[in-house]
Amino acid sequence: MKRAQKMQQELAVAQAELAETEVSGSAGGDLVVAVVTGSGELLRVTIDPTVVDADDVETLQDLVVAAVRDAGTKAQNLQSERLGPLSGGMSGMGVPGL
Repeated sequence: MKRAQKMQQELAVAQAELAETEVSGSAGGDLVVAVVTGSGELLRVTIDPTVVDADDVETLQDLVVAAVRDAGTKAQNLQSERLGPLSGGMSGMGVPGL
């Protein structure tokens, strides 16, 4: 039981660290950059002014979606990297949610 509690504490610390870690994703050669936390919360989107074209809003929209997806994928990879070893060890211990 002590082992499970220790692992649960380590998992909570890792989750808190993920919530504070920033991960960037980009599209169009960094014309659009999205920044999310390691837990996946979107913090900001930066758009290079050269990509803003009133006659071609669709391209800008596509770049924003691609940048956010890229950042989300990187955040998921970071979660797997940091939480995988911790949650994998707890799944067989009957700890809820893992």
